[in-house]
Amino acid sequence: MAVYTKINSKDLSNIERNFNIGKIISFSGITKGIENTNYLLKTQKGKYILTIFEKRVKTSDLPFFMNLMDGLYRLKVKCPRPIESKNKKYIFKIKKKSASIVTFLNGKDKKKLSNSNCFDVGKNIAKLHLASKKLKIYRKNSLSVNSWKPLLNKIDKRINKIQKNLIGLMNDELSIIKKNWPKHLSVGIIHSDLFIDNIFFHKNKFYGFIDFYFSANDFLSYDLATCINALCFIKKKGKFILDKNKSYNLIRGYQTVRKLSNSEKLKFNILCRGSALRYLLTRSYDYLNTPKTAIIKIKDPREYIQKLIFHKNVNSFSEYF
Repeated sequence: MAVYTKINSKDLSNIERNFNIGKIISFSGITKGIENTNYLLKTQKGKYILTIFEKRVKTSDLPFFMNLMDGLYRLKVKCPRPIESKNKKYIFKIKKKSASIVTFLNGKDKKKLSNSNCFDVGKNIAKLHLASKKLKIYRKNSLSVNSWKPLLNKIDKRINKIQKNLIGLMNDELSIIKKNWPKHLSVGIIHSDLFIDNIFFHKNKFYGFIDFYFSANDFLSYDLATCINALCFIKKKGKFILDKNKSYNLIRGYQTVRKLSNSEKLKFNILCRGSALRYLLTRSYDYLNTPKTAIIKIKDPREYIQKLIFHKNVNSFSEYF
């Protein structure tokens, strides 16, 4: 559940007065997601999503996210479009918090992706990457490789209850990953959080990407590596196993639009390994530091222990493709 900030009729009246979206007929909280508060607004002109940004999103990053979605939308990437106020501003205040309104994207996320779905997702990730190179905006990835050691230092030995010497595993993996991390791959703006609930389908056809609030400039193939971890593993008898049909179709779809270079293929395993460590670190930190009274569901770090170990034993790009 992720409705942290309650709104009332006064807030709705302010929105009607400042935005050309028509009279608001109804509104309802959206319980999916864990980072921000979201409401579905139904108006005389259509549907919109109101997002109220909570603590994890920096106010200084908001113009980047708005300009990114606006730019991608104009470049025909399927995603929500931010709505300007009558004063030509994307960001406004609700309950002393920053907020925005974006267009409603039809469709919904799927619980399970088919091989064909993976192909379509890969193709559209590549379209997003090519479009992002045309946008002259920049945001440093605050959760890239140089941030992982400070984050690991905040994770104490209580995490070893999940797996014996887990801190030792994370330290060893971080040392290897940093030593082998690439320096000269193709860069651009990546989504950086393309989990299954941020990908919408309608009538089994790809309909768009949502939730760009981790987007940043980084290696394009790192985004694809994150998608391998998020979308291409299946759970069998309590173990996460790479579904090579899914990873094959994801990468094949991507390469119909943008070919991976030889350097990207050579470094693909270390990117997958790094992405797995990044999510193991953030999930471990949240596991230890989120209050038991919190209304959000904490994601289990164990999933990414298994994925990290899988990548540790992969020797070549061909094992994904």
